[in-house]
Amino acid sequence: MEIDKQKIETIYIPEYNRATLCISSQIGCSLGCKFCFTGKQGFNRNLYTFEIISQILNVMKFIKIKKLHFITNIVIMGMGEPLLNFKNIVNSILIMLNKYCFNFSKRKITLSTVGIIPAINNLKKYLDIKLALSLHASNNKIRNLIIPLNIKYNIKNILKSIKNYIYKSKANKNGVTIEYIMLKNVNDKEKYAHQLAYILRNLLCKINLIPFNKFSYSKYLCSSNNKIHKFYNILLNYGFIVTIRKNRGIDINAACGQLSGKVFNRIKF
Repeated sequence: MEIDKQKIETIYIPEYNRATLCISSQIGCSLGCKFCFTGKQGFNRNLYTFEIISQILNVMKFIKIKKLHFITNIVIMGMGEPLLNFKNIVNSILIMLNKYCFNFSKRKITLSTVGIIPAINNLKKYLDIKLALSLHASNNKIRNLIIPLNIKYNIKNILKSIKNYIYKSKANKNGVTIEYIMLKNVNDKEKYAHQLAYILRNLLCKINLIPFNKFSYSKYLCSSNNKIHKFYNILLNYGFIVTIRKNRGIDINAACGQLSGKVFNRIKF
């Protein structure tokens, strides 16, 4: 989708009996997470409420023309950090939830954040929706390296803020989603799986392991399948609900972490 000659990316993910729409909140991103192509683009600006909502409307038009599965879930995990565009994201989600507009269930909308503590604390005044935390490390030393914002908002304080948010949340009654990208020889050692289990021991959550998707100029590689499954089994043995995210859209650079506003062989609205 092109906005004032700048591109944002919206990903339609169809499955057998459902379809998820991954939408963007900003043009680019200012956080510079080392494993994310959007961060390499830099930050252009926040998307306005109508621009966020237009992503849904445009895909709905396409779905109608192509007779595809209707949208059942919205994930705000595209380009940008949603909680750094707080007002427009809150207004957009309120429109998504409104019964006279899209009428989505709050359990069908997930907002992903790297952990903007003041915004998380403020969010509960306005919305009760599902949260996903882009944690990606089991200790501050590693997280500082791959997510520079962690120097300002560390793991302990982020988890405390998340725990406070979901305390009375009905949307998160089954737990917040913890996203953990698997980076070869960075955060994939077995000891880090044990560390992760320890720091999450008092948080109601499920863990989503994400194989790293390679992009241009990245120094990182994806962990081997063997290491990912060892990591998975360790967490499973601690009693966590654990999933391994399917890699989809790699062939068109549309997989998790590959969004950069450079659109090749994609649908243009």
